[in-house]
Amino acid sequence: MKTISRAITMTLSAGIFVATCASQAFAACGELPTGPFEFPQHGAVEPRPLLAAPTAKASDDSPTTASIVGLWKLQLISKGNTGHNPSIPDGALIDFGYTQWHSDGTEIQNSAGVPGGGFCLGTWVQTGFLGFELNHFPIAMDPTTGKVANYINLREQVTLSPDGTFYTGTFTENIYDPTGKQVDHLAGTISGNRLTVDSTFPSAVPN
Repeated sequence: MKTISRAITMTLSAGIFVATCASQAFAACGELPTGPFEFPQHGAVEPRPLLAAPTAKASDDSPTTASIVGLWKLQLISKGNTGHNPSIPDGALIDFGYTQWHSDGTEIQNSAGVPGGGFCLGTWVQTGFLGFELNHFPIAMDPTTGKVANYINLREQVTLSPDGTFYTGTFTENIYDPTGKQVDHLAGTISGNRLTVDSTFPSAVPN
């Protein structure tokens, strides 16, 4: 159990918040901002577009030219983690922040789960007409030693809306210790809302 608790604690350091300090395993997050975190009353949060992004005119050859490329506000919601130790209720907000999908197939995310904001990198491919897969690699550092505490592999499967203003999907997250041994696993749903030049504060606050 100590190994699991340590893995969860290090996950918090990498930007993954679980159940908003519901147990002693999350004692460290008492020092972090807690205002935005929420437990939706009816399951996972439904995505709500912030502002409609310009939509390219469709041609006869393509029903839509909506693109995943751009800046997004995102949030990760727990689903299927009730058997986790400690249990994480469905609908609990796990993480949120900003993510930028680049046209060259790379991605960068600024996670609100890290004090001061944390950046991690990923790569993506298109898997279908409006489907995309992201493979993302955070690294959790031990704040007391400055050494690597955990390596994390976050994978997302998302579907872009036809107008290109939001996406929804699922995620899985595997956490490994510095030797490469898997020590934890999380899963849930993800949603993103496009940000434009007209978007205003507080864009990062969850829906």
